Amino acid sequence: MIFMQIMQRELKIAWRKPAEILNPLWFFLIVVTLFPLAMGAEPKLLAKIAPAVVWVAALLSALLSFERLFRDDFADGSLEQLILLAQPLALTALAKVIAHWFLTGLPLILLSPIVALLLSLEPEIWWALVLTLLIGTPVLSCLGAIGVALTVGLRKGGVLLSLIVLPLFIPVLIFSTSVLDAASLNMPYAGQLAILGAILAITLTLSPFAIAAALRISLA
Repeated sequence: MIFMQIMQRELKIAWRKPAEILNPLWFFLIVVTLFPLAMGAEPKLLAKIAPAVVWVAALLSALLSFERLFRDDFADGSLEQLILLAQPLALTALAKVIAHWFLTGLPLILLSPIVALLLSLEPEIWWALVLTLLIGTPVLSCLGAIGVALTVGLRKGGVLLSLIVLPLFIPVLIFSTSVLDAASLNMPYAGQLAILGAILAITLTLSPFAIAAALRISLA
């Protein structure tokens, strides 16, 4: 019950501050749009660079959305109240991460048809893109939340946050682009998706405990 209430609370707060959610999405679309303008409208060239463009844009837009995870709670003192709830702090952290994904990762998936149109992606490659975003973006939310929890008490923790989480994103970036490369060559990519799925399972299992420990360290 508390778990769902925390998710609903996060969604209501985001609804009151739509700019914080829309800005990363606009950034994602702007980056994806600028590449065809800069590289030219050659479909083969766009299809070749599409995997890197989409996932680099997704990583950078994710960085813009992470700080709101715990920043406002820390500023108004409600973070201490969340720690004192009856349910374990790890479950509270997981609820906030899931809500964050609904607000940032899911919209990227919904925007993927526009991305496919801008980058001249074939339907098979677009479907592979949807699968990588569906599996990979929750991992970004989990890992980003760990970095935010470690830097939430710092006044200017944005640069430090980037240094912490960007190296953790590299496996997701490598295997996601590998899936899209394989799809563009009409090769099977079930193995890469399985590895991404394993990363997601491990991250969802362990990251809530890491976030809870990081929050306690930051507030100590």
